[in-house]
Amino acid sequence: MNKELIIRSSSNNIDFALLKDSKIIEFQKDDENVNFSVGDIFLAKVRKTMPALNAAFVNVGYKKDGFLHYHDLGPKLPTLLNFIKSVSSGKLKNYSLKNFPVEQDIEKNGLMSDALKPNQSILVQIVKEPISTKGPRITSELSLAGRYLVLVPFSNRISISQKIEDDEEKDRLKRLVKSIAPKGFGVIIRTVAKGKKVAELDRDLQNLKNRWIAMCRKLHKANPPSKVLTEMNKSSKILRDVFDETFTSIIVDDEALYIQIKDYVNKIAPKRESIIKFYKSDVPIFEKYGIERQIKTSFGKTVSMTKGSYLVIEHTEALHVVDVNSGNRKSSSKNQEESALEVNLIAATEIARQLRLRDMGGIIVVDFIDQGKAENRKKLFNHLKTEMSEDRAKHKILPPSKFGLIQITRQRVRPEMKIKTREENPSNNRNEVEAPIILIEKISEELEQVYNSGYKKFTLNTHPFIAAYLEKGYPSIRLKWYFKYQKWVKIIPRDAYKYLEYHFTQEDGKTIKL
Repeated sequence: MNKELIIRSSSNNIDFALLKDSKIIEFQKDDENVNFSVGDIFLAKVRKTMPALNAAFVNVGYKKDGFLHYHDLGPKLPTLLNFIKSVSSGKLKNYSLKNFPVEQDIEKNGLMSDALKPNQSILVQIVKEPISTKGPRITSELSLAGRYLVLVPFSNRISISQKIEDDEEKDRLKRLVKSIAPKGFGVIIRTVAKGKKVAELDRDLQNLKNRWIAMCRKLHKANPPSKVLTEMNKSSKILRDVFDETFTSIIVDDEALYIQIKDYVNKIAPKRESIIKFYKSDVPIFEKYGIERQIKTSFGKTVSMTKGSYLVIEHTEALHVVDVNSGNRKSSSKNQEESALEVNLIAATEIARQLRLRDMGGIIVVDFIDQGKAENRKKLFNHLKTEMSEDRAKHKILPPSKFGLIQITRQRVRPEMKIKTREENPSNNRNEVEAPIILIEKISEELEQVYNSGYKKFTLNTHPFIAAYLEKGYPSIRLKWYFKYQKWVKIIPRDAYKYLEYHFTQEDGKTIKL
């Protein structure tokens, strides 16, 4: 398995494409104009409490107030409020928390109106970015994430990722972290800490302590609402969260960003620095690695899969619905049950990729093709769980219902990634059509079916724009078809055709129906 991170930089944002065996599985944008990212910490001011919701609306500087529920206050709220007051007034200049007095914890099921008052200053952290008409979701249980560890102020608890299953390794890591954890701070041990030595863990911990101190220095002079700690830049954050030994290359087209990433990788994995490469070419980096094509074909309402099967993805305010279709797929399976299982397994793999790629959150309902056998439904369920095991977002998958539906909940922390895949219709400016690249994918899939059906001579009739697109450049798409099938495909431009219209015809002119 090869993993590549391709990074494209422009004047306003940076695009990150994570490839697994040359297929895009994650796509993220770093927009410089976005001021509210998950992990940012703000000195904010309570606007009002809402007894009916047992929550408060907090001014963090966004056009919509942040939402803070009582259960997101954290038990150490009184200690945090005293700390803010002491630092803001200048009375406290030692930010280590070593000797800072700890107040009594708040009640587990208390009232927001007893915990916070309007116009009160409080430190909050973004846990969910502003989405649609809603402001950010916030918490006052602060945490600072590093490569191997997460530092939790006003705590003394050492906890460890559940993904580390080896009991001996758990005990070893807990023992090491306990020996270096600073007083007044709790520590969460991340999955990537597995097998690491105490020196690497301690270095990560010291970096987090330094970030805490830098934040406290800002806090002394800050007026609410203001950001006092920014999550590290997107490139470093992505590397912190996804970088591992399976990465084969990180390719960047911006020299300043290349140096920045190289420095960061040198800190976290100095032996892997050689995989970072600076891209120099007149061909845009996303074109070179086929990412633009994959984006165009992966973000539409209809997503093609192998041999004619496809997904239809619908978005509503309440949930996402995914419909699995076999299409005009020809299967070697002996019966309908086997054919349904075959399509469903392919669909499960693609759905797991789509959820990560689009960063879809909330409730997702998948309508798979009906299966009669319980063992096949179980096989599908287990396959979907396996495919989603690499998804870093928290998620839960329910077994198939009586109607054959599988329900998934997936953590939503930022707006869903939406890419426009439709373009202005050159034949009619009043509406839009699918981008040419999507049409080419459909033509290529149908061509394979025509070829496999045994037709010796056939012609592709299509709109002149599409015909020209198929024959342009070297190697052209038509030439690639020749290399694949060892047969030239005759293409005839048809002026009378609509932009999206095409037909394969036999030697006698009759349309080939599949």
